[in-house]
Amino acid sequence: MKTPLEGSVASIRPLRQSDAEEYLALLMRNKDFLSPYEPVRPSEYWTLSGQRDQLAVGAADWDLGTGYAFAIIDRSDGALVGRVALANVVRKAWQNATLGYWLDAEHNGRGLATDAARLAVRFAFADASLHRVQAGVMPRNTRSIRVLEKIGMRYEGLALRYLLINGAWEDHRMYGVTADEWTG
Repeated sequence: MKTPLEGSVASIRPLRQSDAEEYLALLMRNKDFLSPYEPVRPSEYWTLSGQRDQLAVGAADWDLGTGYAFAIIDRSDGALVGRVALANVVRKAWQNATLGYWLDAEHNGRGLATDAARLAVRFAFADASLHRVQAGVMPRNTRSIRVLEKIGMRYEGLALRYLLINGAWEDHRMYGVTADEWTG
């Protein structure tokens, strides 16, 4: 992908090594905000070398077609404000990916996450030739549920004790959309 994908308020582009310092600063500013929704991370994750390693893994996943991590850019000022990713990409009979995203606390409520998620799903179907994208969200994360609903994903059920988040097994509402039903 050579050029960013543009939405109305956000654009997305592949995360790259040159983002490491800015991305780490963004993560550090949002550490407390994100911790109720994220797995417990090892201390190395919160270092520049840890983020460089994460970005290198992301680049390798991109090259293999097994994952696509994007920077979310606020179109109003060009700032990197979050991450959206298509992870756990499986080919062959499944042709599926898991959608995940997070946004800087100060940028919530402006449509950036919705724009970025919509662009990532469009990429999944138009560029990565996937058949299905799914997402899981904790029932208490109403803002994230609203993002998934706005971009046209359907609720498929509740997965009990689905992911280990912040040290506890959390239930997740499961959403999905297939290429043949995607209207975004």
